[in-house]
Amino acid sequence: MKKSITLALFMLLNLGFVFAQEDTSITPNQAILEGDIPYNPDVKIGKLSNGLTYYIQNNGKPEDKVELRLVVNAGSIMETDRQLGLAHFMEHMNFNGTKNFEKNDLVDYLQSIGVKFGADLNAYTSFDETVYILPIPSDDPEKLEKGFQIIEDWAHNTTLSEEAIDGERGVVLEELRLRLGANERMFRVTLPKIMYGSKYAERLPIGTKENLENFSYDDVRDYYNKWYRPDLMAVVAVGDLDVETMEQKIKDHFSNIAKPKEPSGREAYELPNHEETFVAIASDEEAAFTQVQVLYKDQFEAPKVKSIGDYRELVVKNLFSTLINNRIAELGNGPEPPFVFASSYYGGTYARTKNAYQSFAVTSPEGQLDGLKSILEENERVKRYGFKEGEFDRAKKTLLANLEKKYNDRDKRESERIVGEFIDNYLEQSPMPGLAWEYETTKSLLPNIQLTEVGELINAFLHDDNRVIVLTGAKKEGLKEVTEDEVKTLLASVQSSDLADYKDEAVRNTLIEKLPPAGKIASTKRNESLDVTTMTLSNGATVTYKKTDFKNDEVLFRAYSPGGSSLYSDADYRATTFANNGLSEAGIGGLSLNDLDKFMSGKIARVSPSIGRFSENFRGSAAPKDLETLFQMVHLYFTELNKDPEAYQSFLTKEKSFLGNLMANPQFYFQDQLGQIRNEGNPRFMGFPTIEKLDASDYDLAYEKYQERFADAGDFHYYLVGNLDDKQVAMLAEKYLASLPGTGSKENYVPTKFRQKDVYQKHVINRGKDPKSNVSISWEEEIPHDAKTELAVKALGEVLTIKLVEKLREEEGGVYGVGARGSLNKISFSSLSFSISFPCGPENVEKLIAAALAEVEKIKVDGVTVEDMAKVKETYLVQRKEAIKTNKFWIDNLLTADQENKDVNSILKFEESLNALSREDLQEVAKKYLDKNYFLGVLMPETE
Repeated sequence: MKKSITLALFMLLNLGFVFAQEDTSITPNQAILEGDIPYNPDVKIGKLSNGLTYYIQNNGKPEDKVELRLVVNAGSIMETDRQLGLAHFMEHMNFNGTKNFEKNDLVDYLQSIGVKFGADLNAYTSFDETVYILPIPSDDPEKLEKGFQIIEDWAHNTTLSEEAIDGERGVVLEELRLRLGANERMFRVTLPKIMYGSKYAERLPIGTKENLENFSYDDVRDYYNKWYRPDLMAVVAVGDLDVETMEQKIKDHFSNIAKPKEPSGREAYELPNHEETFVAIASDEEAAFTQVQVLYKDQFEAPKVKSIGDYRELVVKNLFSTLINNRIAELGNGPEPPFVFASSYYGGTYARTKNAYQSFAVTSPEGQLDGLKSILEENERVKRYGFKEGEFDRAKKTLLANLEKKYNDRDKRESERIVGEFIDNYLEQSPMPGLAWEYETTKSLLPNIQLTEVGELINAFLHDDNRVIVLTGAKKEGLKEVTEDEVKTLLASVQSSDLADYKDEAVRNTLIEKLPPAGKIASTKRNESLDVTTMTLSNGATVTYKKTDFKNDEVLFRAYSPGGSSLYSDADYRATTFANNGLSEAGIGGLSLNDLDKFMSGKIARVSPSIGRFSENFRGSAAPKDLETLFQMVHLYFTELNKDPEAYQSFLTKEKSFLGNLMANPQFYFQDQLGQIRNEGNPRFMGFPTIEKLDASDYDLAYEKYQERFADAGDFHYYLVGNLDDKQVAMLAEKYLASLPGTGSKENYVPTKFRQKDVYQKHVINRGKDPKSNVSISWEEEIPHDAKTELAVKALGEVLTIKLVEKLREEEGGVYGVGARGSLNKISFSSLSFSISFPCGPENVEKLIAAALAEVEKIKVDGVTVEDMAKVKETYLVQRKEAIKTNKFWIDNLLTADQENKDVNSILKFEESLNALSREDLQEVAKKYLDKNYFLGVLMPETE
């Protein structure tokens, strides 16, 4: 296999796909195009005699861990009318009793080895498939064996006892309740037209309340027995373990599963064609956001990508998507944007058998027709005039740069990011040649892809049949709902309109036109234990960096300076808070956002400034080759942030469009009301942005304050973590950071004066028509800060989450999800925050609040069990072992240590601190701070 791939690549790279020959016989180039896409040679693919397929790859990141997946090629589309929702219900049942793990034993065991339910252990059910997710340690033979035993049990050893089935009904009904709302109601209106004439329109995976309450035990058993079988299954194992061991585990556990003697056929459900254009319009009084969508469904069945020629077609379509979306982005950055966000792409639908060209836009409640018109016109413009050479060249650079980044990091990809390729290959026969083949092949193909063939794709994409227009959004007094006639009139008018061609305006090829003299590095010191270098620059700035090999093509960047908006007066704070977010919309160095997007084609670098409550900040990342571009952008954000009222108005228009109906959503309204209640008397509380607050924002003042906050670059501490070169970092720091002004301001933030009331409060907020509630219980306490208490508070949240899941979900069946979270904040003033939150039925609110608080009291009285403490500690150790090998971990912790004046070397003492943490420490925190003075917020539906 390796030999054939090497030969194909050699021919690709040397023959270049020249299509100039007139001979109708198959040329060597054509022969390559007709050749099959190879399989990644690093992947072992096999099939057992009973029909089960398996995929195995050795991958060492993260170390000592294997990602396991059980893939079942059956979902809700396979259900009978008596089984609505049971494909998804069956997924739940696999966590509630199998041959080797009785009810709750599975989750309990996995928690004991550091695998969290929901975050790590999980599953999903869709129309066509069900996939189970299990990460497992690979350095312990016993744990590894149990991991494979678990996925074997899922495949054919679920017990499906009557007690377990009845116990899970409540949980699944709560999940269904959680989905209730405007989006669900509108989706049920639009889906029958999107998926017209197909079974997909009748088989939402969540099912129906009526059937979930009333299905018989045999209904779910029949589904399991019919569709959970080896010829419809694949096992995926990717991780830090040799292939031979993983293959033997699969053979040992799955070879003896019996294949049905007369298996039912696995039908590929069709999505029928239709000649007319369907218009699906749905509005709702609780819809927070408004959207328009156009689908041009193919008349033919989705083709399989098998040959190199098929792969070339994918590259052409990817170029098209890049080109059309670049144009749409430019339109969105214009002075009067017709949408908040828009995009176009060619890809799959809810049906495996049908692809579609799709354009969509998020608009204001009043702007649906304008948004629809804009995306229709951009498609029509391409149809008439095609694309330009300049934008085509930029699209090629962008596509190749993104693929090159993946290629450079191909040996540093986490296992969980690899498994999806194998799942797609099994379910939809998607190609999986590996990143090396994709990169080299794409690099060879790109020079010979012509501009005209990319533009001509639009002729196949756009057609009057199989077309669906979808409009969803707000329903409110004074808002006229769009009609089907208006939509069809618009379709006709766009096709006959007088559209101008796109003008591609060139931009300069340098980011900084004039640079001041470079500064110097005044001093350098090393922290050998952390392998961290800190430089002090001649303008007073500090640069801390850590070289890592976690990723080959990644550098993360952060910076902060104390102060932020805490130094503003109350009036200035209120006038600038929401305006701050629009400052960078003007661009930098005389280049607009659209200019910057063009300039950045083929470059992997981004950076953005922000003004927080207690600091001014930068956040960014870059590929090592583009690190200088990142430094240049930082320099310009200090010295040449553009001021452009027109760009700011564009930002305001999009913000207002997006937020205009936000408070119609009960959840957003609930959070906003709680925030207002808790911050009564706080002159600096801003709450959710509204149209009125945005109109009151002062752009001129925000820009002025930005200049003040970023006037002293020497008061900043800069951080870099990733694949760095010492000499390059020093050179860039001197050239772009040390050359910035340093005024010696040495500012600090002003602590918050306002304190929330430390008394018991209960507030019931009535909002929404659905029978669903939300409960929020929280404690706030100003206490001295110490590292041990901080860890104890966080661990208490983890322990209490375990107990709440056991009580409220598994025992009561009253919630789908519940969580507790604790933290100890140091910035401004030292304060403890602890919260419990869960959604539930209105009829169960008081009972579940009492049950949750009873779990808190149990910990206060009886303490934390040995088992639960061990689970949390093991989880933290597993998480830390993985996190410490990531760039994000290091840059976050280095910055936080400085911001909060902590001992930076404590990063390496986590295990020591965790081992020293006792059950009594958690109990003490609960007794001391989780008192009767809690804040209780309850969302209840509106009464008639």
